[in-house]
Order: sequence, then C-alpha cells, then structure tokens
Amino acid sequence: MPVSRRRFLLATVVPMLTIGVTGALAVASGQQTAAEAVPGSDSPAVLPVSATAGSVVQIVAHPDDDLFFMNPDVSRSLLSGTPLTTLYLTSGEADGRNEAHGGAAKDPEQPADRGHYAEARQNGIRSAYAQMATGDRTSPWRRTVIPTAGGGDAELDVLIAKPEVNLVWLQMREARAPVADTPDSLRGLWNGRIPALTPQLTAGTPVAQPPTYTKDQVIAAIAGVLERYKPTTIRMQDPSPGRYLDSGRLTDHQDHMYAARFAQAGAASYAARVPVGQRPRFTVQSYLGYHNSTLPHTLDPQTAETKIGFLKTYAWHDKQNYCGSRSGCGDRKVAGSPSGRNWAQSLRYARGDHSSWLVQGTTGRLYAFGVLDGQMAVWNRGAGTGPGAAWQGPVLLPGTGIDPGATTARLPDGRVAVLATRTVFGDRPEEYRREIVYAAQSVPGGPFGAWVSLGTPEPGDEPGTSSISAPSAVSDADGRLTVYVRDSRRALLARTQEPSGAFGGWQHLGGADLQSDPVAATDSAGRRHVYAATTQSVLVWIQPAPGAPLAGPFPTGLPATTVPLTATPEAAGIRLYFRRPDSGVVRTALVTAAADATKPTVSSVTEAGGRAGYGAVGVAGRVISGRADSGTISTTGLGGPPAWTESRMLYAGAPAGIQEPGGATTIAVLGLDAELHVTTATPTPTRTTWHRAVPQA
Repeated sequence: MPVSRRRFLLATVVPMLTIGVTGALAVASGQQTAAEAVPGSDSPAVLPVSATAGSVVQIVAHPDDDLFFMNPDVSRSLLSGTPLTTLYLTSGEADGRNEAHGGAAKDPEQPADRGHYAEARQNGIRSAYAQMATGDRTSPWRRTVIPTAGGGDAELDVLIAKPEVNLVWLQMREARAPVADTPDSLRGLWNGRIPALTPQLTAGTPVAQPPTYTKDQVIAAIAGVLERYKPTTIRMQDPSPGRYLDSGRLTDHQDHMYAARFAQAGAASYAARVPVGQRPRFTVQSYLGYHNSTLPHTLDPQTAETKIGFLKTYAWHDKQNYCGSRSGCGDRKVAGSPSGRNWAQSLRYARGDHSSWLVQGTTGRLYAFGVLDGQMAVWNRGAGTGPGAAWQGPVLLPGTGIDPGATTARLPDGRVAVLATRTVFGDRPEEYRREIVYAAQSVPGGPFGAWVSLGTPEPGDEPGTSSISAPSAVSDADGRLTVYVRDSRRALLARTQEPSGAFGGWQHLGGADLQSDPVAATDSAGRRHVYAATTQSVLVWIQPAPGAPLAGPFPTGLPATTVPLTATPEAAGIRLYFRRPDSGVVRTALVTAAADATKPTVSSVTEAGGRAGYGAVGVAGRVISGRADSGTISTTGLGGPPAWTESRMLYAGAPAGIQEPGGATTIAVLGLDAELHVTTATPTPTRTTWHRAVPQA
C-alpha cells in the first residue's frame, strides 16, 4: 500500500522503511550520513475516527519559508505522524554571508561563500525538522541523490528515526533580492527572460552534477516529486500576493510568488498525467507570506513561542557545535531576529479560509464543496440526519484550475450555486490571471451546469498580480445573483446579474484597507449585509431596504481581528464571528441595521468558550467549530462550554456548519486525507464524533 494511503495513529512510531539505494553518498558527523528512503509497504494501522490520515508535500522557495509561514501546521503534522515531504526549489544562498543582524557587521573570519551559507541553511532546516518530529535536533539524517523527472539530480534527506519525514532539494539559484528585477531567478525563468536557471549547490551536498532547469523541466521535476510521494495535501506559498498601494512593491518575496506558480503548474501537470487509482486525490493549501508583518498576530503567545523556538534551532541561535559541519549549523541571518518581521507570530491561509461551502438545498438536502485535484468536488446528503441520510460523492465538476476554497449561494427556488476563483495560465506568461467562476444547478436537486466566468476586475496580471479575494454571493428574491469581491487595491466591488441572466459590469462600492474575503448575509427583514475586515477593524455595507443599493461602508467600531470573518443571521441582525489577535479566542458581536440607513447598531463584543486557535470558524446554530491551539478540528459553544471539544484530526481550509430543521447541527471539514469528514449533533450535544462522510470501500 503506498505511503500516502497508509493510515497512522496519532504519535505512532512508523516502522523503518528499507530499500536498496544507488547514488552518491555524503558522510559527516551528526546529521550527514547516506541512504535513501522511498515509500514502501507495510501493514496499515487501524485508524480510529477523528485521527489524522493522509500525507503532505510542501513546496517552498527557500529554506525557512516553511518555518516562518507554514508553521505551526508543519509541526502539528509531524507530531501526528503524518508522512511529510518538503521540496525546496532554491538553495537560498542570498549573499553568502552567514552572519546575524543581516550581515550589518562583516565578520572578516566569515567571508562570503554561497555554497557554505546554503549548506548552513540546510543544516538548520534538518535540525529544526528533527526537533519538531522527534524532540532531538541532533537526530541524524540520510543524505543521498535521486533523479528528477525534469532531468538532473536532487538531494534527498531522510530522517532516520522517522523515515516518513523527507526533504528534497532542487538547489536552483535564488533571486538574491526580494523585489529587485533579477532575470536569473524563478521569476525570470517563469516569464521567459532566461532559457534556464543555473544551480547553486550547497557545500556538503551529495549531488555531483550541477543541474540546470528550463521552465518546463522545473514543472516536470515538481510533478515527479508529487508522483513519488503521492500526497493527499499539497502546501504552497501565495502565487498572487499583490502589491503595496503606496509603493507598488510586491507584498511578498518574488521567489515565494513564483515558486508558488511553479507549484501550481506542477500540481496541475501531476493531476493531468497520473490518473486517479494510481494516485490519491489531493487538496491544496496556500499560505500568506511577508504581508503577515502588516496584520495583527494570529497566534497565541505560547504557540508563537514554540514556533520561534524552532526558528532559533534553524538559526543556530546558541552557536553550539552540534552538527559537526564547518559550514555552520544554521542560518545566522535569522539569529538576529528569529521572529522575522512579525512573521513568526502568525499563520494565515491565502485561499480557502472561509466557511460558506456547506449549504442546504431543497427538502433538507445538504451540499458540500471542496477542491480536489484542481476541480470542484461536490458531496450531497439526502434529507434528515438519521441512518438513511447517507452522503454521496465526491462528484468532480468538469474544468480544472479551480483555486482552493468554495463559496455558495442558495437561490429562492432551492437551487444551489457554487462560486470560486480559477487560475488561468494562458499560452504566454503575461496571460496568467485569476478569474471568478460560478456553476448553478439547472433544477432544484439536479446536476450542476458548466462553469460561467465572471472574469476579473483586474484583467492584467502585473498591475495587481491577480490578488483578488474569493467571491461571496447573495441571491435576490427573483433569483439573480450579486457577486462581491475585494480587489488588489483593497476595495469592494460587485457584479449583478441582469434579468436576461447576463451580468453587468463591475461596480466599485468603496472601502479601503480591506484584508479579508467579503462575507455576505441577509437579515430577517431581507436586508443584505456585506462585511470585510481591515487592519484595524471591520467595515459593513447594508441595504436600507430589500432590493435597494447597498449603503456604506459604515464603520462598525469593532476591534481588530485576525482577518477571517463568519456571518450568520440572528434575530433582526447579523452575528459576526472573528478571532482576537495575539490570542485566537473566538469573539462575536451582533450587528443590526438602522431603519434610516444610517450607521448600524453594533452590540458589545463577547467571547465564546474555548481556548486559543487560528483560522476561520464555522457556525451552526450556537455551535462553533475551528482550529484549537492543537491545530485539530474542534467545537465549542456560544456562551460555553469553557473549552474546545477536540478531535485528533488535522484538516485543510476552514470548517463549515449548518443548523438543520429540528435544531440538529452538521459540521464538515476536509481532512488532510482529502476526504470529507462530518459530525452531526443534537441541539444539546454531549460529545462530538467525527467520521468520514462517505465510508471507504
């Protein structure tokens, strides 16, 4: 059984995988020994409900991108025993000076040497992963050479104590500047400014022949790594981070952005070339990068301190000679500021961090949506919550390139529409863009029609780097949709369906500094509310009367949030849910529209039960679901109980919940195994039991 389909108990020690090895060997004390681990076969463990399963491949530009921007998700996965591989596209050689404080004070005894600095970063990453996975930063690794599908060789490092933990290094040259125009870079390669990107080998690598990659070869190499490890979850950086309005500079490192685009292309190639059956289905999770520095912290102090501790290990903060390498045992540039520029105190998802992907159709039927293999997947469940109400699916809608995340709208006749963004690569680099698409049922309870493109308010990639938000949509009484989106200038736009069925042009609704995906809901009087978080607070637009144009934006006076919002109708208003910065505790406030279309009334902020956590929350009645500080899907209640009811399951994206007729609640998540998991509880649950919506055959 392939490793990606193997099931692991939480914290189970996986038997050592053995396989014959060919390739160059690199031997040194501590970490640097040689061998190769490849997914093998063994007897699967029995997986209890609510335990993490699946496997993860992470694709990043540099050593430390995973530690700064994907942790604590990385450490949570490692602790759960989930097979995890990280693919580093570049060596991260920078200026070759392994000095703290950014190299401000040049050490004459430490001359610039890119090979040795890149090796030191490798040593630091291996130490950090060993510490996260085993608790011992000196736990040894096997280093060897594997061929890539793009030609050339890559270094493979396997953690001996936990051989399901692998690091793969392509060792391409990095841009050596965050934003400057550097043709010899991933950016230059993607845009066709250079025919191939040269390598930057580390001083201690077992790779003997320096590989040089064309654009197509990089994509093939990434697809080959995915085929080797067959992940059920792929993690990557943000392919469209946007620009700062005042300077026009990218909000992220150019290598982060273009590594993510190569990862997108590699995943698409893998999905197209390897049929299901020879691989599992997979989800994608993308992560915000440098822009975290301008936003409130998402992590509670204890979680942030633990994350910074792993960064200190990577940075060789204590300078103890525990790896035995003359290149150094970590990245001393990070030692001067282990938290980066306010990066280590946060984790944010660039896509799929909203909770409106579970919706009720006709006669109690439920629909759940998620993106698998770059296609929109649909699960459905018949009316009722008893034994006869079985889930079916997933059915994948035709059409590829769908980005992580889905939002829904219910039409007055009971039909359901699903919306998403879609990445279009085009035939030329400048044709890369992100557009909004939707698909609706032809009849209530029937199949979904073809995707309809609404385009984008930003037709060119370079002006805004396609950094539009995920869409939110609401249906009028006559069934016409209005779609809301945040553009890269951080304002709200809308596009409304005409009586003919066609959509009018994009309308600017104002607002500034919008950071979140917009969320829309309709109150009991039929007035539509649209909310978006800013850096400091939350703005709202509200209809003065049903069918009237939105008024606003109005300030709510709410405190800063960690960005993701969830909105649900309650009484005469809309209840808003969000997390408190530097804590992650879930907060809530009720917003009620004013009769004269002036500033709405906002209740005092209260805090729900539960410990800290991060990411968007799902709401079903008074039951709240989300990540506890353990990273697992957990539930709590508005007004109590005092702690999360935690599962043992990690997941991708955000949870979604719905309160059904009779008061029962259904909550759903996509696990790291790319399966839909659900729990259904009575109005007064005593415990939460998660299970796969569709049992495995």
